[in-house]
Amino acid sequence: MQETLLQAAALILPLIIAIVFHEVAHGWVARALGDPTAHRQRRLSLNPLRHVDPVGTIVVPGMLALVSAPVFGWAKPVPVVKQRLNNPRYGMMAVAAAGPATNLLLAAIGAVALGLLARSESGGALVAFIALNLQNFILINIFLALFNLLPIPPFDGSHIVEGLLPRRAARTYEKLRPLGFPLLFLLLLVIPYLWPQFGVVQRFVVPPVLWAAGHYEALVRTIAGV
Repeated sequence: MQETLLQAAALILPLIIAIVFHEVAHGWVARALGDPTAHRQRRLSLNPLRHVDPVGTIVVPGMLALVSAPVFGWAKPVPVVKQRLNNPRYGMMAVAAAGPATNLLLAAIGAVALGLLARSESGGALVAFIALNLQNFILINIFLALFNLLPIPPFDGSHIVEGLLPRRAARTYEKLRPLGFPLLFLLLLVIPYLWPQFGVVQRFVVPPVLWAAGHYEALVRTIAGV
């Protein structure tokens, strides 16, 4: 029982940190580009209580972990008013990219920390728990970054694609946003259940996650001097 709780803690803690920084990064960039909405609503805080969604941040990731599925989650979205940005079209692309970019940076920080921990040659239960947290922290951040780059509303990748499309095509694409969650339900749950070979996560997210994880692992080994 205690081991199960420790494993759950080693998943939940890194996930909360990854999600909070992801969301706050959106707000920071939005404020820098002219939209103070998140700042005025006090959403630029790193206090998890301002961002945690009990279902998306705790329940869903916990259930996915229990069934050995890819772990992902979400927080309360940081409010961004596109029209307030200095350049709404390209500003929204920058705001969207800020979240995944922050996750990749956090994964690098985690890799350096894990490498330094391995170099220290320390032992014991506490060190093992910290190492497990760091390993999960790296993988969770990589997964969140690449998962959020899927070009499906309301993911960050959809805002990036919308900014790259010609204006007429972008307006058509934007009309898909109200269908975002039903579309996610269909693509991420229904189709993989009925036809596992067509799973979006397994086919389009897991391979680049594993590729990126290999490079972060190389960074860990370099720092550790292995």
